[in-house]
Amino acid sequence: MDIHDSVIDLIGNTPMVRTPKIAGHLACDFVLKVELTNPGGSSKDRPALAMINAAEESGLLKPGGTIVEPTSGNTGVGLAIVANQRGYRCVFVMTDKVAPEKVDLLRAYGAEVVVCPVAVAPEDPDSYYSTAERLVKEIPGAFRPDQYSNQVNPESHYHTTGPEIWEQTDGKITHFVAGAGTGGTISGVAKYLKEKNPDIHIIAADPEGSVYSGGSGRPYLVEGVGEDFWPTTYHADLVDEVVAISDNDSFAMARRVAQEEGLLLGGSCGTAIAAGLQVAERLGPDDLMVVFTPDSGRGYLSKVFNDDYLARLGFIECDATTCVSAVVNAKGEQDRELIYVNPETPVRDAVELMRRSGVSQVPVAKNEPPFALAEVSGSVSELQLMNAAFADESILDKPVENVMALGLPTIGIGQSIQTAVELFETANALLVVDGGRPRTVISHTDVLEFLAPTTGES
Repeated sequence: MDIHDSVIDLIGNTPMVRTPKIAGHLACDFVLKVELTNPGGSSKDRPALAMINAAEESGLLKPGGTIVEPTSGNTGVGLAIVANQRGYRCVFVMTDKVAPEKVDLLRAYGAEVVVCPVAVAPEDPDSYYSTAERLVKEIPGAFRPDQYSNQVNPESHYHTTGPEIWEQTDGKITHFVAGAGTGGTISGVAKYLKEKNPDIHIIAADPEGSVYSGGSGRPYLVEGVGEDFWPTTYHADLVDEVVAISDNDSFAMARRVAQEEGLLLGGSCGTAIAAGLQVAERLGPDDLMVVFTPDSGRGYLSKVFNDDYLARLGFIECDATTCVSAVVNAKGEQDRELIYVNPETPVRDAVELMRRSGVSQVPVAKNEPPFALAEVSGSVSELQLMNAAFADESILDKPVENVMALGLPTIGIGQSIQTAVELFETANALLVVDGGRPRTVISHTDVLEFLAPTTGES
């Protein structure tokens, strides 16, 4: 009988499929390696099993032990599946940008989940890396697989994914595309493929802002791909090309593949496919490109596949004449500029900036433009600062972060003016978000001037 002994035996041997609707125009052969058929729904089942096996063999993980790992969700699911079979407790640390259904999913497997802020540096005590390290020290018998430095991670793909791809393509593969998160997948597969044929071209698909494509690691919205530091599991010498893809293009591609190909894939799959299509445009009929798609889209229904979520972040537009973009475009070019202050800006300088710019409220944001929405930490207003200075004049020489209020309510640039009017019932200003990034601030006066523009005297 063809019956497996446990769910662990179902890991690997995932299928490949062509995508004629999105890639039929290409001269090359374009196929996806579909990892959602793993029991945990993602490619992370592979390194999860391998890292637990290696830890057991080395004595780092003993019966009744606890697995602690920072994860965006997929690695946690893979670890939880194996842990459940072998009697381990799991504690996972996630960032607050992760879709809520991913948190619920891990808890469904019996894991404990700790959520940390995303907009902090890796060395910050509240970062999910630091929190995981603290928990490892606090929990007796804890073991951290550490997928970002554990070389078993790329080795798992060297021993499984790479050989599968080589055999499934009869050795005809010429290009391989994968996102780089921990770097385990692309490094392990690249090592195997290049040993078979050094001419195979390896392409890393990366979110704009990630360090792999030259960014600083500042926050972006696509999950499970890209990094703000260089993991030792990423072997840059094996990667021939890095292609940066925006959040907008990643999400749009994931939605397109679902609607045109019937494949519900995650946002990082959209990143990889968009990068693959970009490179494939220059290829010929003798080329065979394999794009690695790591997970299912079912873990992103409240985000990537939710119209309201995308609209609030400025990824979806309504009719051009009735949405917020029309109000923004009606403002003078200089008035559309985002006026902001940094958290360390002295209150006195913030007051002068608002006076000079003719605005009464400004957001407080870390770093320099273009900002990620997660880098906006609050706001200040003239009224608020006046009251603070009246109570204590010395506040004028203190940093804005000491007195800032909550951030301004946000509205997507493609949302309706009606939505803006409704928000103005409880707010004096709105932060307009375009493509996931703060674009400008609008007031009720801006909306009124758009609806009833001032006419000059004849």
